[in-house]
Amino acid sequence: MNIKECKRCGTCCSKGGPSFHFEDKGIIDDGHIPAKHLYTIRKGEPVRDNISGRVIYAPSDIIKIRGQGNSWTCFYYNEDEKKCGIYEYRPLECRILKCWDTREIEGIYGKSLLSRKDLFSKVEGLWELLIDYDERCSYSEITDLIRETGSRKRRRLPGKAAELIEYDNTIRELVVKKGNLDSDLLDFLFGRPLSVTLKTLIQI
Repeated sequence: MNIKECKRCGTCCSKGGPSFHFEDKGIIDDGHIPAKHLYTIRKGEPVRDNISGRVIYAPSDIIKIRGQGNSWTCFYYNEDEKKCGIYEYRPLECRILKCWDTREIEGIYGKSLLSRKDLFSKVEGLWELLIDYDERCSYSEITDLIRETGSRKRRRLPGKAAELIEYDNTIRELVVKKGNLDSDLLDFLFGRPLSVTLKTLIQI
């Protein structure tokens, strides 16, 4: 009888950290996975769909574990020892993933995803700041501008993009300097910098 089991090859860990589901809220709330090791893909941001292999626009927040340096390898994966640094507290997707049978993880893919609202809606001041930021830097509006090829708005896009990038950079600097916020939290609170994501959007 051929019993399938994990060979600890690390392939899944090297392709990027997992997405967090509402069931994972406790491991963040309890500090088992610090927020500074996370980042957010915001609603409307282009992202690769692991099921179809296509680039889609995120339907909601997608909170993920950071990579190591400039790679996609999960922050907590120890390549030398082929082991997970948070195995006891690993997120739902890691617990149910079986590379030889992906039906279970496909069944939860994109469902009941954890959002920044789930984590910060009761934090007075911070949540209001994030709402305002998301409205001013809405990916849906940016995408609409890009799609209007040949229109006056399309021709104004470089100027508008520069304004948004400047605002994005400014708000990040302010919360670090005046709010004494750890700079490692910025990609979790505000998502990836617009200077990075706008380049991807324009190329789609």
